[in-house]
Amino acid sequence: MFSFKRTINQSSRKLIPISYPPCLVQHADPIHPSSNSLFSDPLAVGDMSGNADLRRSFMFRSAVFVVLLWGLSNAPAGDAIWLNVPKTGTKCVSEEIQSNVVVLADYVVVPVDHDHATTISAKVTSPYGNNLHHKENVTHGQFAFTTQEAGNYLACFWSDGQYHGSGELSVNIDWKTGIAAKDWESVARKEKIEGVELELAKLEAAVEAIHNNLIYMKGRESELRTTSETTNARVAWFSIMSLGICIAVSCLQIWYLKRYFQKKKLI
Repeated sequence: MFSFKRTINQSSRKLIPISYPPCLVQHADPIHPSSNSLFSDPLAVGDMSGNADLRRSFMFRSAVFVVLLWGLSNAPAGDAIWLNVPKTGTKCVSEEIQSNVVVLADYVVVPVDHDHATTISAKVTSPYGNNLHHKENVTHGQFAFTTQEAGNYLACFWSDGQYHGSGELSVNIDWKTGIAAKDWESVARKEKIEGVELELAKLEAAVEAIHNNLIYMKGRESELRTTSETTNARVAWFSIMSLGICIAVSCLQIWYLKRYFQKKKLI
């Protein structure tokens, strides 16, 4: 099939026949697109749009999965804390932890004078005041427990009075909770997994911990919302009661003053 293309030269004008491939000629009718096979076949159009939607959905899910893996792999495994304990005071650190969570922590005193060992005392308490760990005259120690109630767990450190330096004591605390406190080497040896399987097990535990944390936050939000609604209702009833008392007192004052002036024959 042939078509004609018009070319303009400086001296004359002539028509030059140009051959097009059949695929271009088949779709070369822009005036009547219904005659082209691409527009005249609705099944082809539907297949192309469906494939595009599938590709976009797959790319979106892949991106979300990659971001999730990156976030979990870069999440901190534990918290290393430096405390400056004064000579005559107590320094405490706390963390809000939900129930049924494993807590593991190591603490060590950074020596100032290598000739004399500096000792401290440490005490860990639960939100209800239960004693979970208590050591005195130690240079280092470790405590581990599983939380029984949700709330702030408090760890306090103080000097034993044997430090006679000019500055403060430095205490290094390695605080781990949840999956960070789990011994993954023992898990790998027990379940005979390694490499990618071990990393997937860590990611699964991290996702489960995030899910449990979200459930805990949802429960706390529900409790706070209930408390807020109860407080608002009490404040509303107190305001109505206060307004009623003010109206009643005003009416009594008017009645009393009216009777008083009538007795005095002033009105």
